Amino acid sequence: MNVHFIAIGGSTMHNLAIALHLKGYNVSGSDDEIFEPAKSRLQKYGILPDSVGWFPEKITSQLDAIILGMHARIDNPELVKAKELGIKIYSFPEFLYEQSQNKKRIVIGGSHGKTSITSMILHVFNEQNLSFDYMVGAQLEGFEVMVKLSEDAPIIVLEGDEYLTSPIDRRPKFLLYKPDIAVISGIAWDHFNVFPTFEVYKEQFLKFANLVPDDGVLIYCDLDENVLEVAYKSTCPMKIPYGLPIFEIHENRTFIKYDGKKYPLSVFGNHNLMNIEAARNVCRLVGISDHDFYSSISNFGGASKRMEKIMEKADMVAFKDFAHSPSKVQATIEAVKQQYPDKELVALFELHTYSSLNADFLEQYRGAMDCANVPMVYFDHHALAIKKLPMLEPEVIQEKFNNPKILVINDKNNIIEYFIKVDKRNKVFLFMSSGNFGGIDLVGLLK
Repeated sequence: MNVHFIAIGGSTMHNLAIALHLKGYNVSGSDDEIFEPAKSRLQKYGILPDSVGWFPEKITSQLDAIILGMHARIDNPELVKAKELGIKIYSFPEFLYEQSQNKKRIVIGGSHGKTSITSMILHVFNEQNLSFDYMVGAQLEGFEVMVKLSEDAPIIVLEGDEYLTSPIDRRPKFLLYKPDIAVISGIAWDHFNVFPTFEVYKEQFLKFANLVPDDGVLIYCDLDENVLEVAYKSTCPMKIPYGLPIFEIHENRTFIKYDGKKYPLSVFGNHNLMNIEAARNVCRLVGISDHDFYSSISNFGGASKRMEKIMEKADMVAFKDFAHSPSKVQATIEAVKQQYPDKELVALFELHTYSSLNADFLEQYRGAMDCANVPMVYFDHHALAIKKLPMLEPEVIQEKFNNPKILVINDKNNIIEYFIKVDKRNKVFLFMSSGNFGGIDLVGLLK
């Protein structure tokens, strides 16, 4: 089968391209920019485009399918050519469904936690030697790529994103997977540019839950009132709630207590403990015992950029996290403070997404950084210009966060200056962003 990827450099797109290449497909692709690690990975498998840009001449009647990434515009010249030739065009969620129609589909949804829950399930499945396919949105230890597709695996685990499917398909991605087992971890307004009200956003999760068939299962967090509402309204007959397990923290290490035993964890925080319980319920449905699950999850170190420890010394520790939505920022800060109650918490959060840089949405961050001893917010003028948003004033940010202690920074050199001067003893540093803080070397800042 000959498949061409429009926008092959995307995080999921390049992994899907590799998965199809390994499955024996003839894969080609284009993009106007390809960054690491996608560039090296595509090059390793011999499917890196010779040059960046869009090339309509690549689109011929010899192609069996086009896979269209969200990064491409609706007037993309390759897309236009594909439509003219009548070639079948898939989004990557559509194509993943096509590849998994005969498998049990486990789909993990939620405003927060979906990457971690998916990663936990994959880790345990791997430890327990199950045969499975998958798609996850972060790099995991022990997994070379983030997408695997095979002919014989009976199960596929899919991270279910609620963002739009493609430039020509405005449905949320997770609605295309048709789950047999669905998880909803939490619902908190996100993607302000696509879902203009919280009710519209929440409605997508009800649609997702209602896709579960009569012989399927909906697993949901019953500590989230919005999830509870969706679960209650859902037409799915089989519903399994989850919450927090019994646990204790001893010498900055978290232990789950279950059936008279203690299981040490490498991750921490209430949000991760709830993520673990979501994963346990999924694993139980495929025959993995609770004891085997907890034994396997003990050595789960987390997905890349999710509460990733980047430095630790005798009296200082630092983490980097992908947190960017209000609920993620608050949960991450509270988790670190709970785990290190005796250290001063310095939390630096970058406004990077369209929602977080929008003054109308910033109200959603009210109180989100209150648990930090030193809360800091950084934004880049360039990010505002790219998204065509008006300038943000520091006073507005402090007002929206409802925290007069917040130090607002809009020049990365001021971040560097702060961390050079600050006394790093007895502190825990937390860096949160879906961006990269203007390319600052975070580890170098702390040396």
